[in-house]
Parts: sequence; C-alpha cells; structure tokens
Amino acid sequence: MQTARLITLSFLLSLFANFAGAQNPGGTPLPSRIEEKKTESEPKKKWYDRINVRGYAQLRYNRLLETNPNLGCEQCDASWGEGGGFFLRRVRVIFSGQIHPRVYFYIQPDFASSINGTLNMGQLRDAYFDVGIDKKNEFRFRIGQSKIPYGFENMQSSSNRLPLDRADGTNAIKNERDAGVFFYWAPKKVRERFSMLVRDGYKGSGDYGVFGIGAFVGQNANNPELNNDPHYVARLSYPFVIGSQIIEPGIQAYTGQYEIPKSNLSKGVKYQPDLNYIDQRVAASFILYPRPFGIQAEYNVGRGPEFNKVTDSIEVQDLSGGYATLSYMIRAGSHLIYPFTRIQYYEGGKKHELDARSYKVNELELGVEWEPIDAFELVVMYTISSRKYEDFVKQDNFQSGSLLRIQAQLNF
Repeated sequence: MQTARLITLSFLLSLFANFAGAQNPGGTPLPSRIEEKKTESEPKKKWYDRINVRGYAQLRYNRLLETNPNLGCEQCDASWGEGGGFFLRRVRVIFSGQIHPRVYFYIQPDFASSINGTLNMGQLRDAYFDVGIDKKNEFRFRIGQSKIPYGFENMQSSSNRLPLDRADGTNAIKNERDAGVFFYWAPKKVRERFSMLVRDGYKGSGDYGVFGIGAFVGQNANNPELNNDPHYVARLSYPFVIGSQIIEPGIQAYTGQYEIPKSNLSKGVKYQPDLNYIDQRVAASFILYPRPFGIQAEYNVGRGPEFNKVTDSIEVQDLSGGYATLSYMIRAGSHLIYPFTRIQYYEGGKKHELDARSYKVNELELGVEWEPIDAFELVVMYTISSRKYEDFVKQDNFQSGSLLRIQAQLNF
C-alpha cells in the first residue's frame, strides 16, 4: 500500500511539474494577474454571469401491488415496505460554473437526505473544482468531494438513469461519493461526445475522462478519515462510434482499507480489533447507447468485510455481482419514451451497513420512462425481488416479493 501511495504521489507531482514547464518554458518571470490585459472585444463578466443554477426533485410511491411489506432495501430506497408511502427521494440544487478558462466548480446539496431516521434533511453531495492543465482542459485535476470513478451506473446521474435505484452488485460506495483528488484525461472531441450523450437523451454517464486515477478517503461521503489510509482508484473507458452506434467498454478497479465505524456494530458481534478490513473491487462495463436499442451491463468481483452468521463475526470474504439493462428509445414528436428491463445479482457484504450485512440478491425489473417535456419525467417500474440480508440481529432474514413503483421527476 505504501508503494502504491508513493507511485500515485509521484504521478501527480510530475503532472504539476509539466504544467509549470508548459506555462513558462523559458524560465522568465510570468506577468502578474494585475498586468494581464483584456481586449476591448471581451468585456469583463460579472461574477453571477459565470454561475449556473439548476436541479431536480423526485417524488416516489412504492406501495402499489406490494406483496411483502417486510421486503426492503436500505441502500436503495428507504420508503420500500412497511412505513413507506409518498417519499421525496431527491431534492437537489446544483451550482456550477466555468469561473476561469482553467477552473470549473460544482456544488450540489440534497435536501431530501435521511439522517438518523429524520427525512428531508440537507446534506452535501458534491463540492469540487476542476483545474485544467492545458488550454483545452483535456488534462485536469478534480479536487474535493465528488463521485468516485468506479462503474458506469454509479457515475450516471440519478436524474438520468432508467431504473429507479442503482444495482446492488456494483454500487460499492455509499452515495457513490467521497473526498479526494482525481486526475482525468480525455481529448476534446471525446469530451464533447460525453456531453452529447447526456444532452440528447442517450443516458450517458457524464464526463469522467477516458482515463482517470486518484486517491480518496474511503469512508464514504461526509464521513471523516478513520485510519489515515486512503483508497486508490483507476478507470479506463472510451466511447467508440461504429456507424450509427456508439459503444463504450470500460474497466475499473479500486483498493484500500475500510474501517467499520463503531456505530455500525451490533452488541455481541465479533470483529477485528482495529476494525480495518481490506476493500477491493475490479469491474468491467459494456455500454451500447440506445440509438435506438441499448444495452448497459456491468459485473465486478472483489473482497471486503461481510457478516458470517456461522462465526457471528465480520470477516473478509469474496463478493461478486452485476446487472444487465436493456432499453429502447422512442421519439414520438416532442416526447421521449424508454421501455426498459434490468436483471441483477449480488452475493457479498455491504461494508457501510450494520455489521457489514451479508447479502444475496436476485431481482428483475420491468419499466418505462416517459418524458413529455424537458421539465418533467414519469417512471413506472414493476420489481420482482428475492433478497437474503443478514446481520448479527437478523441472522435468518430472507424476503421475496413484488411491488409497483412510481416516480415523478421535476427538472429545472
């Protein structure tokens, strides 16, 4: 781990050194910002001209045609099952802007977070800035709290994804985010392609580079570092144009030591004295963008903490899982309609849940998304689920059932 840390640090320092040399190759003093002149054809913008404000809100109802009120999914949606009802899943306002040709910022709070059982609390999701290394910003650093570049669906915005929740098998990091420093590279034409795939309704993931590498806390977003041992991640992905189709294969991996917070332990469960467990995954992705037929599939394997009911202890165990989503895009006048289906599987632990809860999940989802105008979307999805999830308190907990789920989304 120490070797990986030194390699990553050396890589980041060399990039900064190259940037300094490119900016001042002759070694002569650079002019100060005060001495820089602006042409009369480029009037100085006000600060508010550089800032954009947008957002979205989602209201869900999950109790229609429900066959088992005990069937739940803590990581997916807190309104599954008994006690659920109308539920604000997300209420997000996004502030962003290119405040300098080389500097971009992005801040996103969520006002529908659930904290200690209380709903609709404000909590930070993203707060980062990108610093470009070259004039085209093809090489850039992302600094702050942001999504970890692991998995296509994880990076796909919740406002843009077809299934209502991310798949259990590949959603390795709670809320998909953490604080850290990341380096991204992508040619200008590919960055424009990433933007088009989101803008034109093809359900892209956004611009996380062709290549990305970085270090992050590893304890999940909005949580402090507990073991002074960062996680490391790397990803390689490229959207190829083949005739009228665009495919994007990708591979990614991360590694680190995860320390289980004492608040996530049941009284009586056994665990390692230092609460530190290896946390590693590697995944492959394949995306055929819906033009008009689409396929989105990912699978990963790894090791991590998981509750073992035979020994009543949390142990490092193997994990594996993935999903496949089939979709079709229909343009009917100004309307966009996406019929879709997803099948998913996962067997392993979830490190951020109680006692690193042990899971075995098989699930089938059938749905359709209707977007009559840019400002409104409606998703109706029928879920057939079989879930075994066990911890020290619930050691024989198998639930299966089905339910109809509805979500209305406002985009502004």
